[in-house]
Amino acid sequence: MNDPSPISHRFAAADSIRDTSDQDRSLDPAPRLRRRRWLLSLGAAVGLLGALIWAPSVGRIFSSQQTVSRAQLRIAAVTRGTLVRDVSAQGRIVAATSPTLYSPIDGTIRLLVHAGETVERGQGLAIVDSPELRNELEGERSSLETALIALDRQRLDARRSGLRFQQGIDLARLDLQAAQRELRRAEDSLEHQVISRHDYEEAVDAEEAAQVSHHQAVEQAALETEALQFELATRELALERQRMRVAELERQVAELEITSPVDGIVGNLAVEERQAVLRSTPVATVVDLTQLEVELSVPESYGDDLAPGATVEISWNGEAYRGELLSVSPEVEEAQILARARFAGDPPPGIKRNQRVSTRILLEEIEDAVMVPRGPFLDSGASRIAYVVEGDLALRREIKVGAGSVSQIQILDGLVAGEEVILSSYERFEQADTVYLAR
Repeated sequence: MNDPSPISHRFAAADSIRDTSDQDRSLDPAPRLRRRRWLLSLGAAVGLLGALIWAPSVGRIFSSQQTVSRAQLRIAAVTRGTLVRDVSAQGRIVAATSPTLYSPIDGTIRLLVHAGETVERGQGLAIVDSPELRNELEGERSSLETALIALDRQRLDARRSGLRFQQGIDLARLDLQAAQRELRRAEDSLEHQVISRHDYEEAVDAEEAAQVSHHQAVEQAALETEALQFELATRELALERQRMRVAELERQVAELEITSPVDGIVGNLAVEERQAVLRSTPVATVVDLTQLEVELSVPESYGDDLAPGATVEISWNGEAYRGELLSVSPEVEEAQILARARFAGDPPPGIKRNQRVSTRILLEEIEDAVMVPRGPFLDSGASRIAYVVEGDLALRREIKVGAGSVSQIQILDGLVAGEEVILSSYERFEQADTVYLAR
């Protein structure tokens, strides 16, 4: 068998494929296993540390029944101090004296001032022209003069009649004196038997007749004098009545000029110039700005606590002014009670009628009271429960509330000073006993 040639052996070596045996190298697995064990040990340590740190929080989360974000809640501390029991009310500035003036009679109005004008007491505001009233006054004045003349005439007649009656008395007295002289002469003559018995008896009858005539004259004069006095008194009463009638008409004519009863400002004019008005038609209102009061609307639930004399704090233009409650209405209108208060001193400068102010009526001061700020928790918890904050948990607790003010509420039982209470609404808590407060 012949050996292959060198040329064919070269081509065969060139055509064969080489493997990767010359590129591979063996590795030691020990370092890799040690690094893996180190990483696993580190992870286990970190996990154990995290579990130790978060275990209490996780326990609280699982022990709570609800979870609420702390940032969404309003929390306040329970305090102890003096609770000022008060009530807030909206007020309106009114004038203590703001008389409305009316037309005293039918007529035509003539204005003397304008709305907003400052007036003084007694200053004329308007005049009502009434020719009928003025004519009636002149007629009554003429009647007064007639009555006065009639009285003077009656007095003159009384004097004349008195003289006539006195003359009759004097003449009857003279006749009586003459009859008495004739009787004495007849008695002397009869004693000397100069005249007869018949002539003596005639003298006696004449003297008695003279006495009767004198007596009748005196009585008649007295009766006539009394009658004249009655007539004179009647005339005097008629004169006085006429004087009163004239005085009344003069008063009505004087009231045709409507004057201001106070110093103040003309609030408004209810009529126009030369307008025909009827009796009792409103003409103008005068506002006395030196005597301002505050009209309050207080909820009817405080009606039993309101009493005149209570201190009132009136807030206006960023400042508080002290006042006093004057009166409380006995009626309730639309669940509100109207009350009036006045400023303890002078009213604030620049304040105007009908301006709105905020007021606070101080009803009572309670010393050493446990209290918390007011909040929605009172309504949502029916004023019987509160959630007390302890760390990250809020615990439900029964409470008992007492008196309240605008900003504070008294706690009679269930809370102590220094504790923290959630003031927000409890609707999201769903009556849970424990609520987790997430940060």
